[in-house]
Amino acid sequence: MATEIERKFLLKPGHPPPVAVGRRMTQGYLARDPDRTVRVRIVGDEAFMTVKSRRTGLSRTEIEFPVTLEHAQDLMALCFQPVIDKTRHEVLHEGMLWEVDVFHGENEGLIVAEIELPAEDAAFTPPEWIGEEVSHDPRYTNSRLSELPFRNWR
Repeated sequence: MATEIERKFLLKPGHPPPVAVGRRMTQGYLARDPDRTVRVRIVGDEAFMTVKSRRTGLSRTEIEFPVTLEHAQDLMALCFQPVIDKTRHEVLHEGMLWEVDVFHGENEGLIVAEIELPAEDAAFTPPEWIGEEVSHDPRYTNSRLSELPFRNWR
């Protein structure tokens, strides 16, 4: 099985996200209980189904596979609302890929940067625009944002 090891951060206040070409994506959740999430994601004319296990530390099982755009659109109609709408920017920093997600819709105003690592204790140098780590705060998971959107936190 594939393992995802991911750390998640907010940007420092006053630091805009780095300029990078972005891809708009929509993702919805068919299941979002603590032991597993099942999501469908549409990016342009591509679509994927992803199943993730409960996180242990920073690691969890992730299985992703392509589905047809037509199936993804049909599945999206079955997802919990609201669906996640975001633009993902990929930024290379010191040989490591950072994914910066700028959220829209119900999660407007939230920007999160993620880095996937080969091991939980892998060393990396964060860019100067990286702020507070939120890897262990469940509010920042996309599945939770589809349940309790950022705009409702206040």
